[in-house]
Amino acid sequence: MIPVASQGEPAHFHVNVRQRGQAFLKTATRPTPEQWSKHSYWRSVTNDLREAYSSICAYSAQWIPRVQGGSSVDHFVPKSADAGLAYEWANYRLASQLCNSRKGDHRDVLDPFSVAADSFVLDFPSLLIAPHLQLNYAEAGPVQATINRLGLNDENCVKSRLDWLLLYCIGDISLAFLKQKAPFIAYELRRQNLDYEIKTIMTRTPPAERPVR
Repeated sequence: MIPVASQGEPAHFHVNVRQRGQAFLKTATRPTPEQWSKHSYWRSVTNDLREAYSSICAYSAQWIPRVQGGSSVDHFVPKSADAGLAYEWANYRLASQLCNSRKGDHRDVLDPFSVAADSFVLDFPSLLIAPHLQLNYAEAGPVQATINRLGLNDENCVKSRLDWLLLYCIGDISLAFLKQKAPFIAYELRRQNLDYEIKTIMTRTPPAERPVR
């Protein structure tokens, strides 16, 4: 995860989402799941979120393919915790379906809009994410909790990062393109001054020590 700059709401949001949502909430003080589903006006701005945040998942910091069901609107503060924020653009995070489902209604995930820079680091060549070593215990705990909750180091997440890194290492994509599609990987390569050396590192790393493809 890297810091994400909050983007302003689209011009049509107030009428199409906020006003309709507030009208619904006046009739349902404790909405049921069925009622939420029927009044899920936030889904109409999924494409707006994609455009505002360049189709990058706020949690995995990777590009979400434009396929049916690929991206979703995450309520950072869950609807169950504060229904009044259910129809507020500032409470929305663009998330992959996987990250959104794993986060659910849990409150132990750091907010990409306010997370401190360099809180999460990426190890090369293992491609495992960890709290920065310079963080104290109180700071590192929420970072590790976020990694665990979102499963950022599970096999599929590591494979996804490996796919992007190998495309860069074999020269199929540039660092600029990697920054557009997997900004966390690109940022860590530059921060660790590995944007050139990584190609040698990946070549000389024994197959048994490389992330499984």
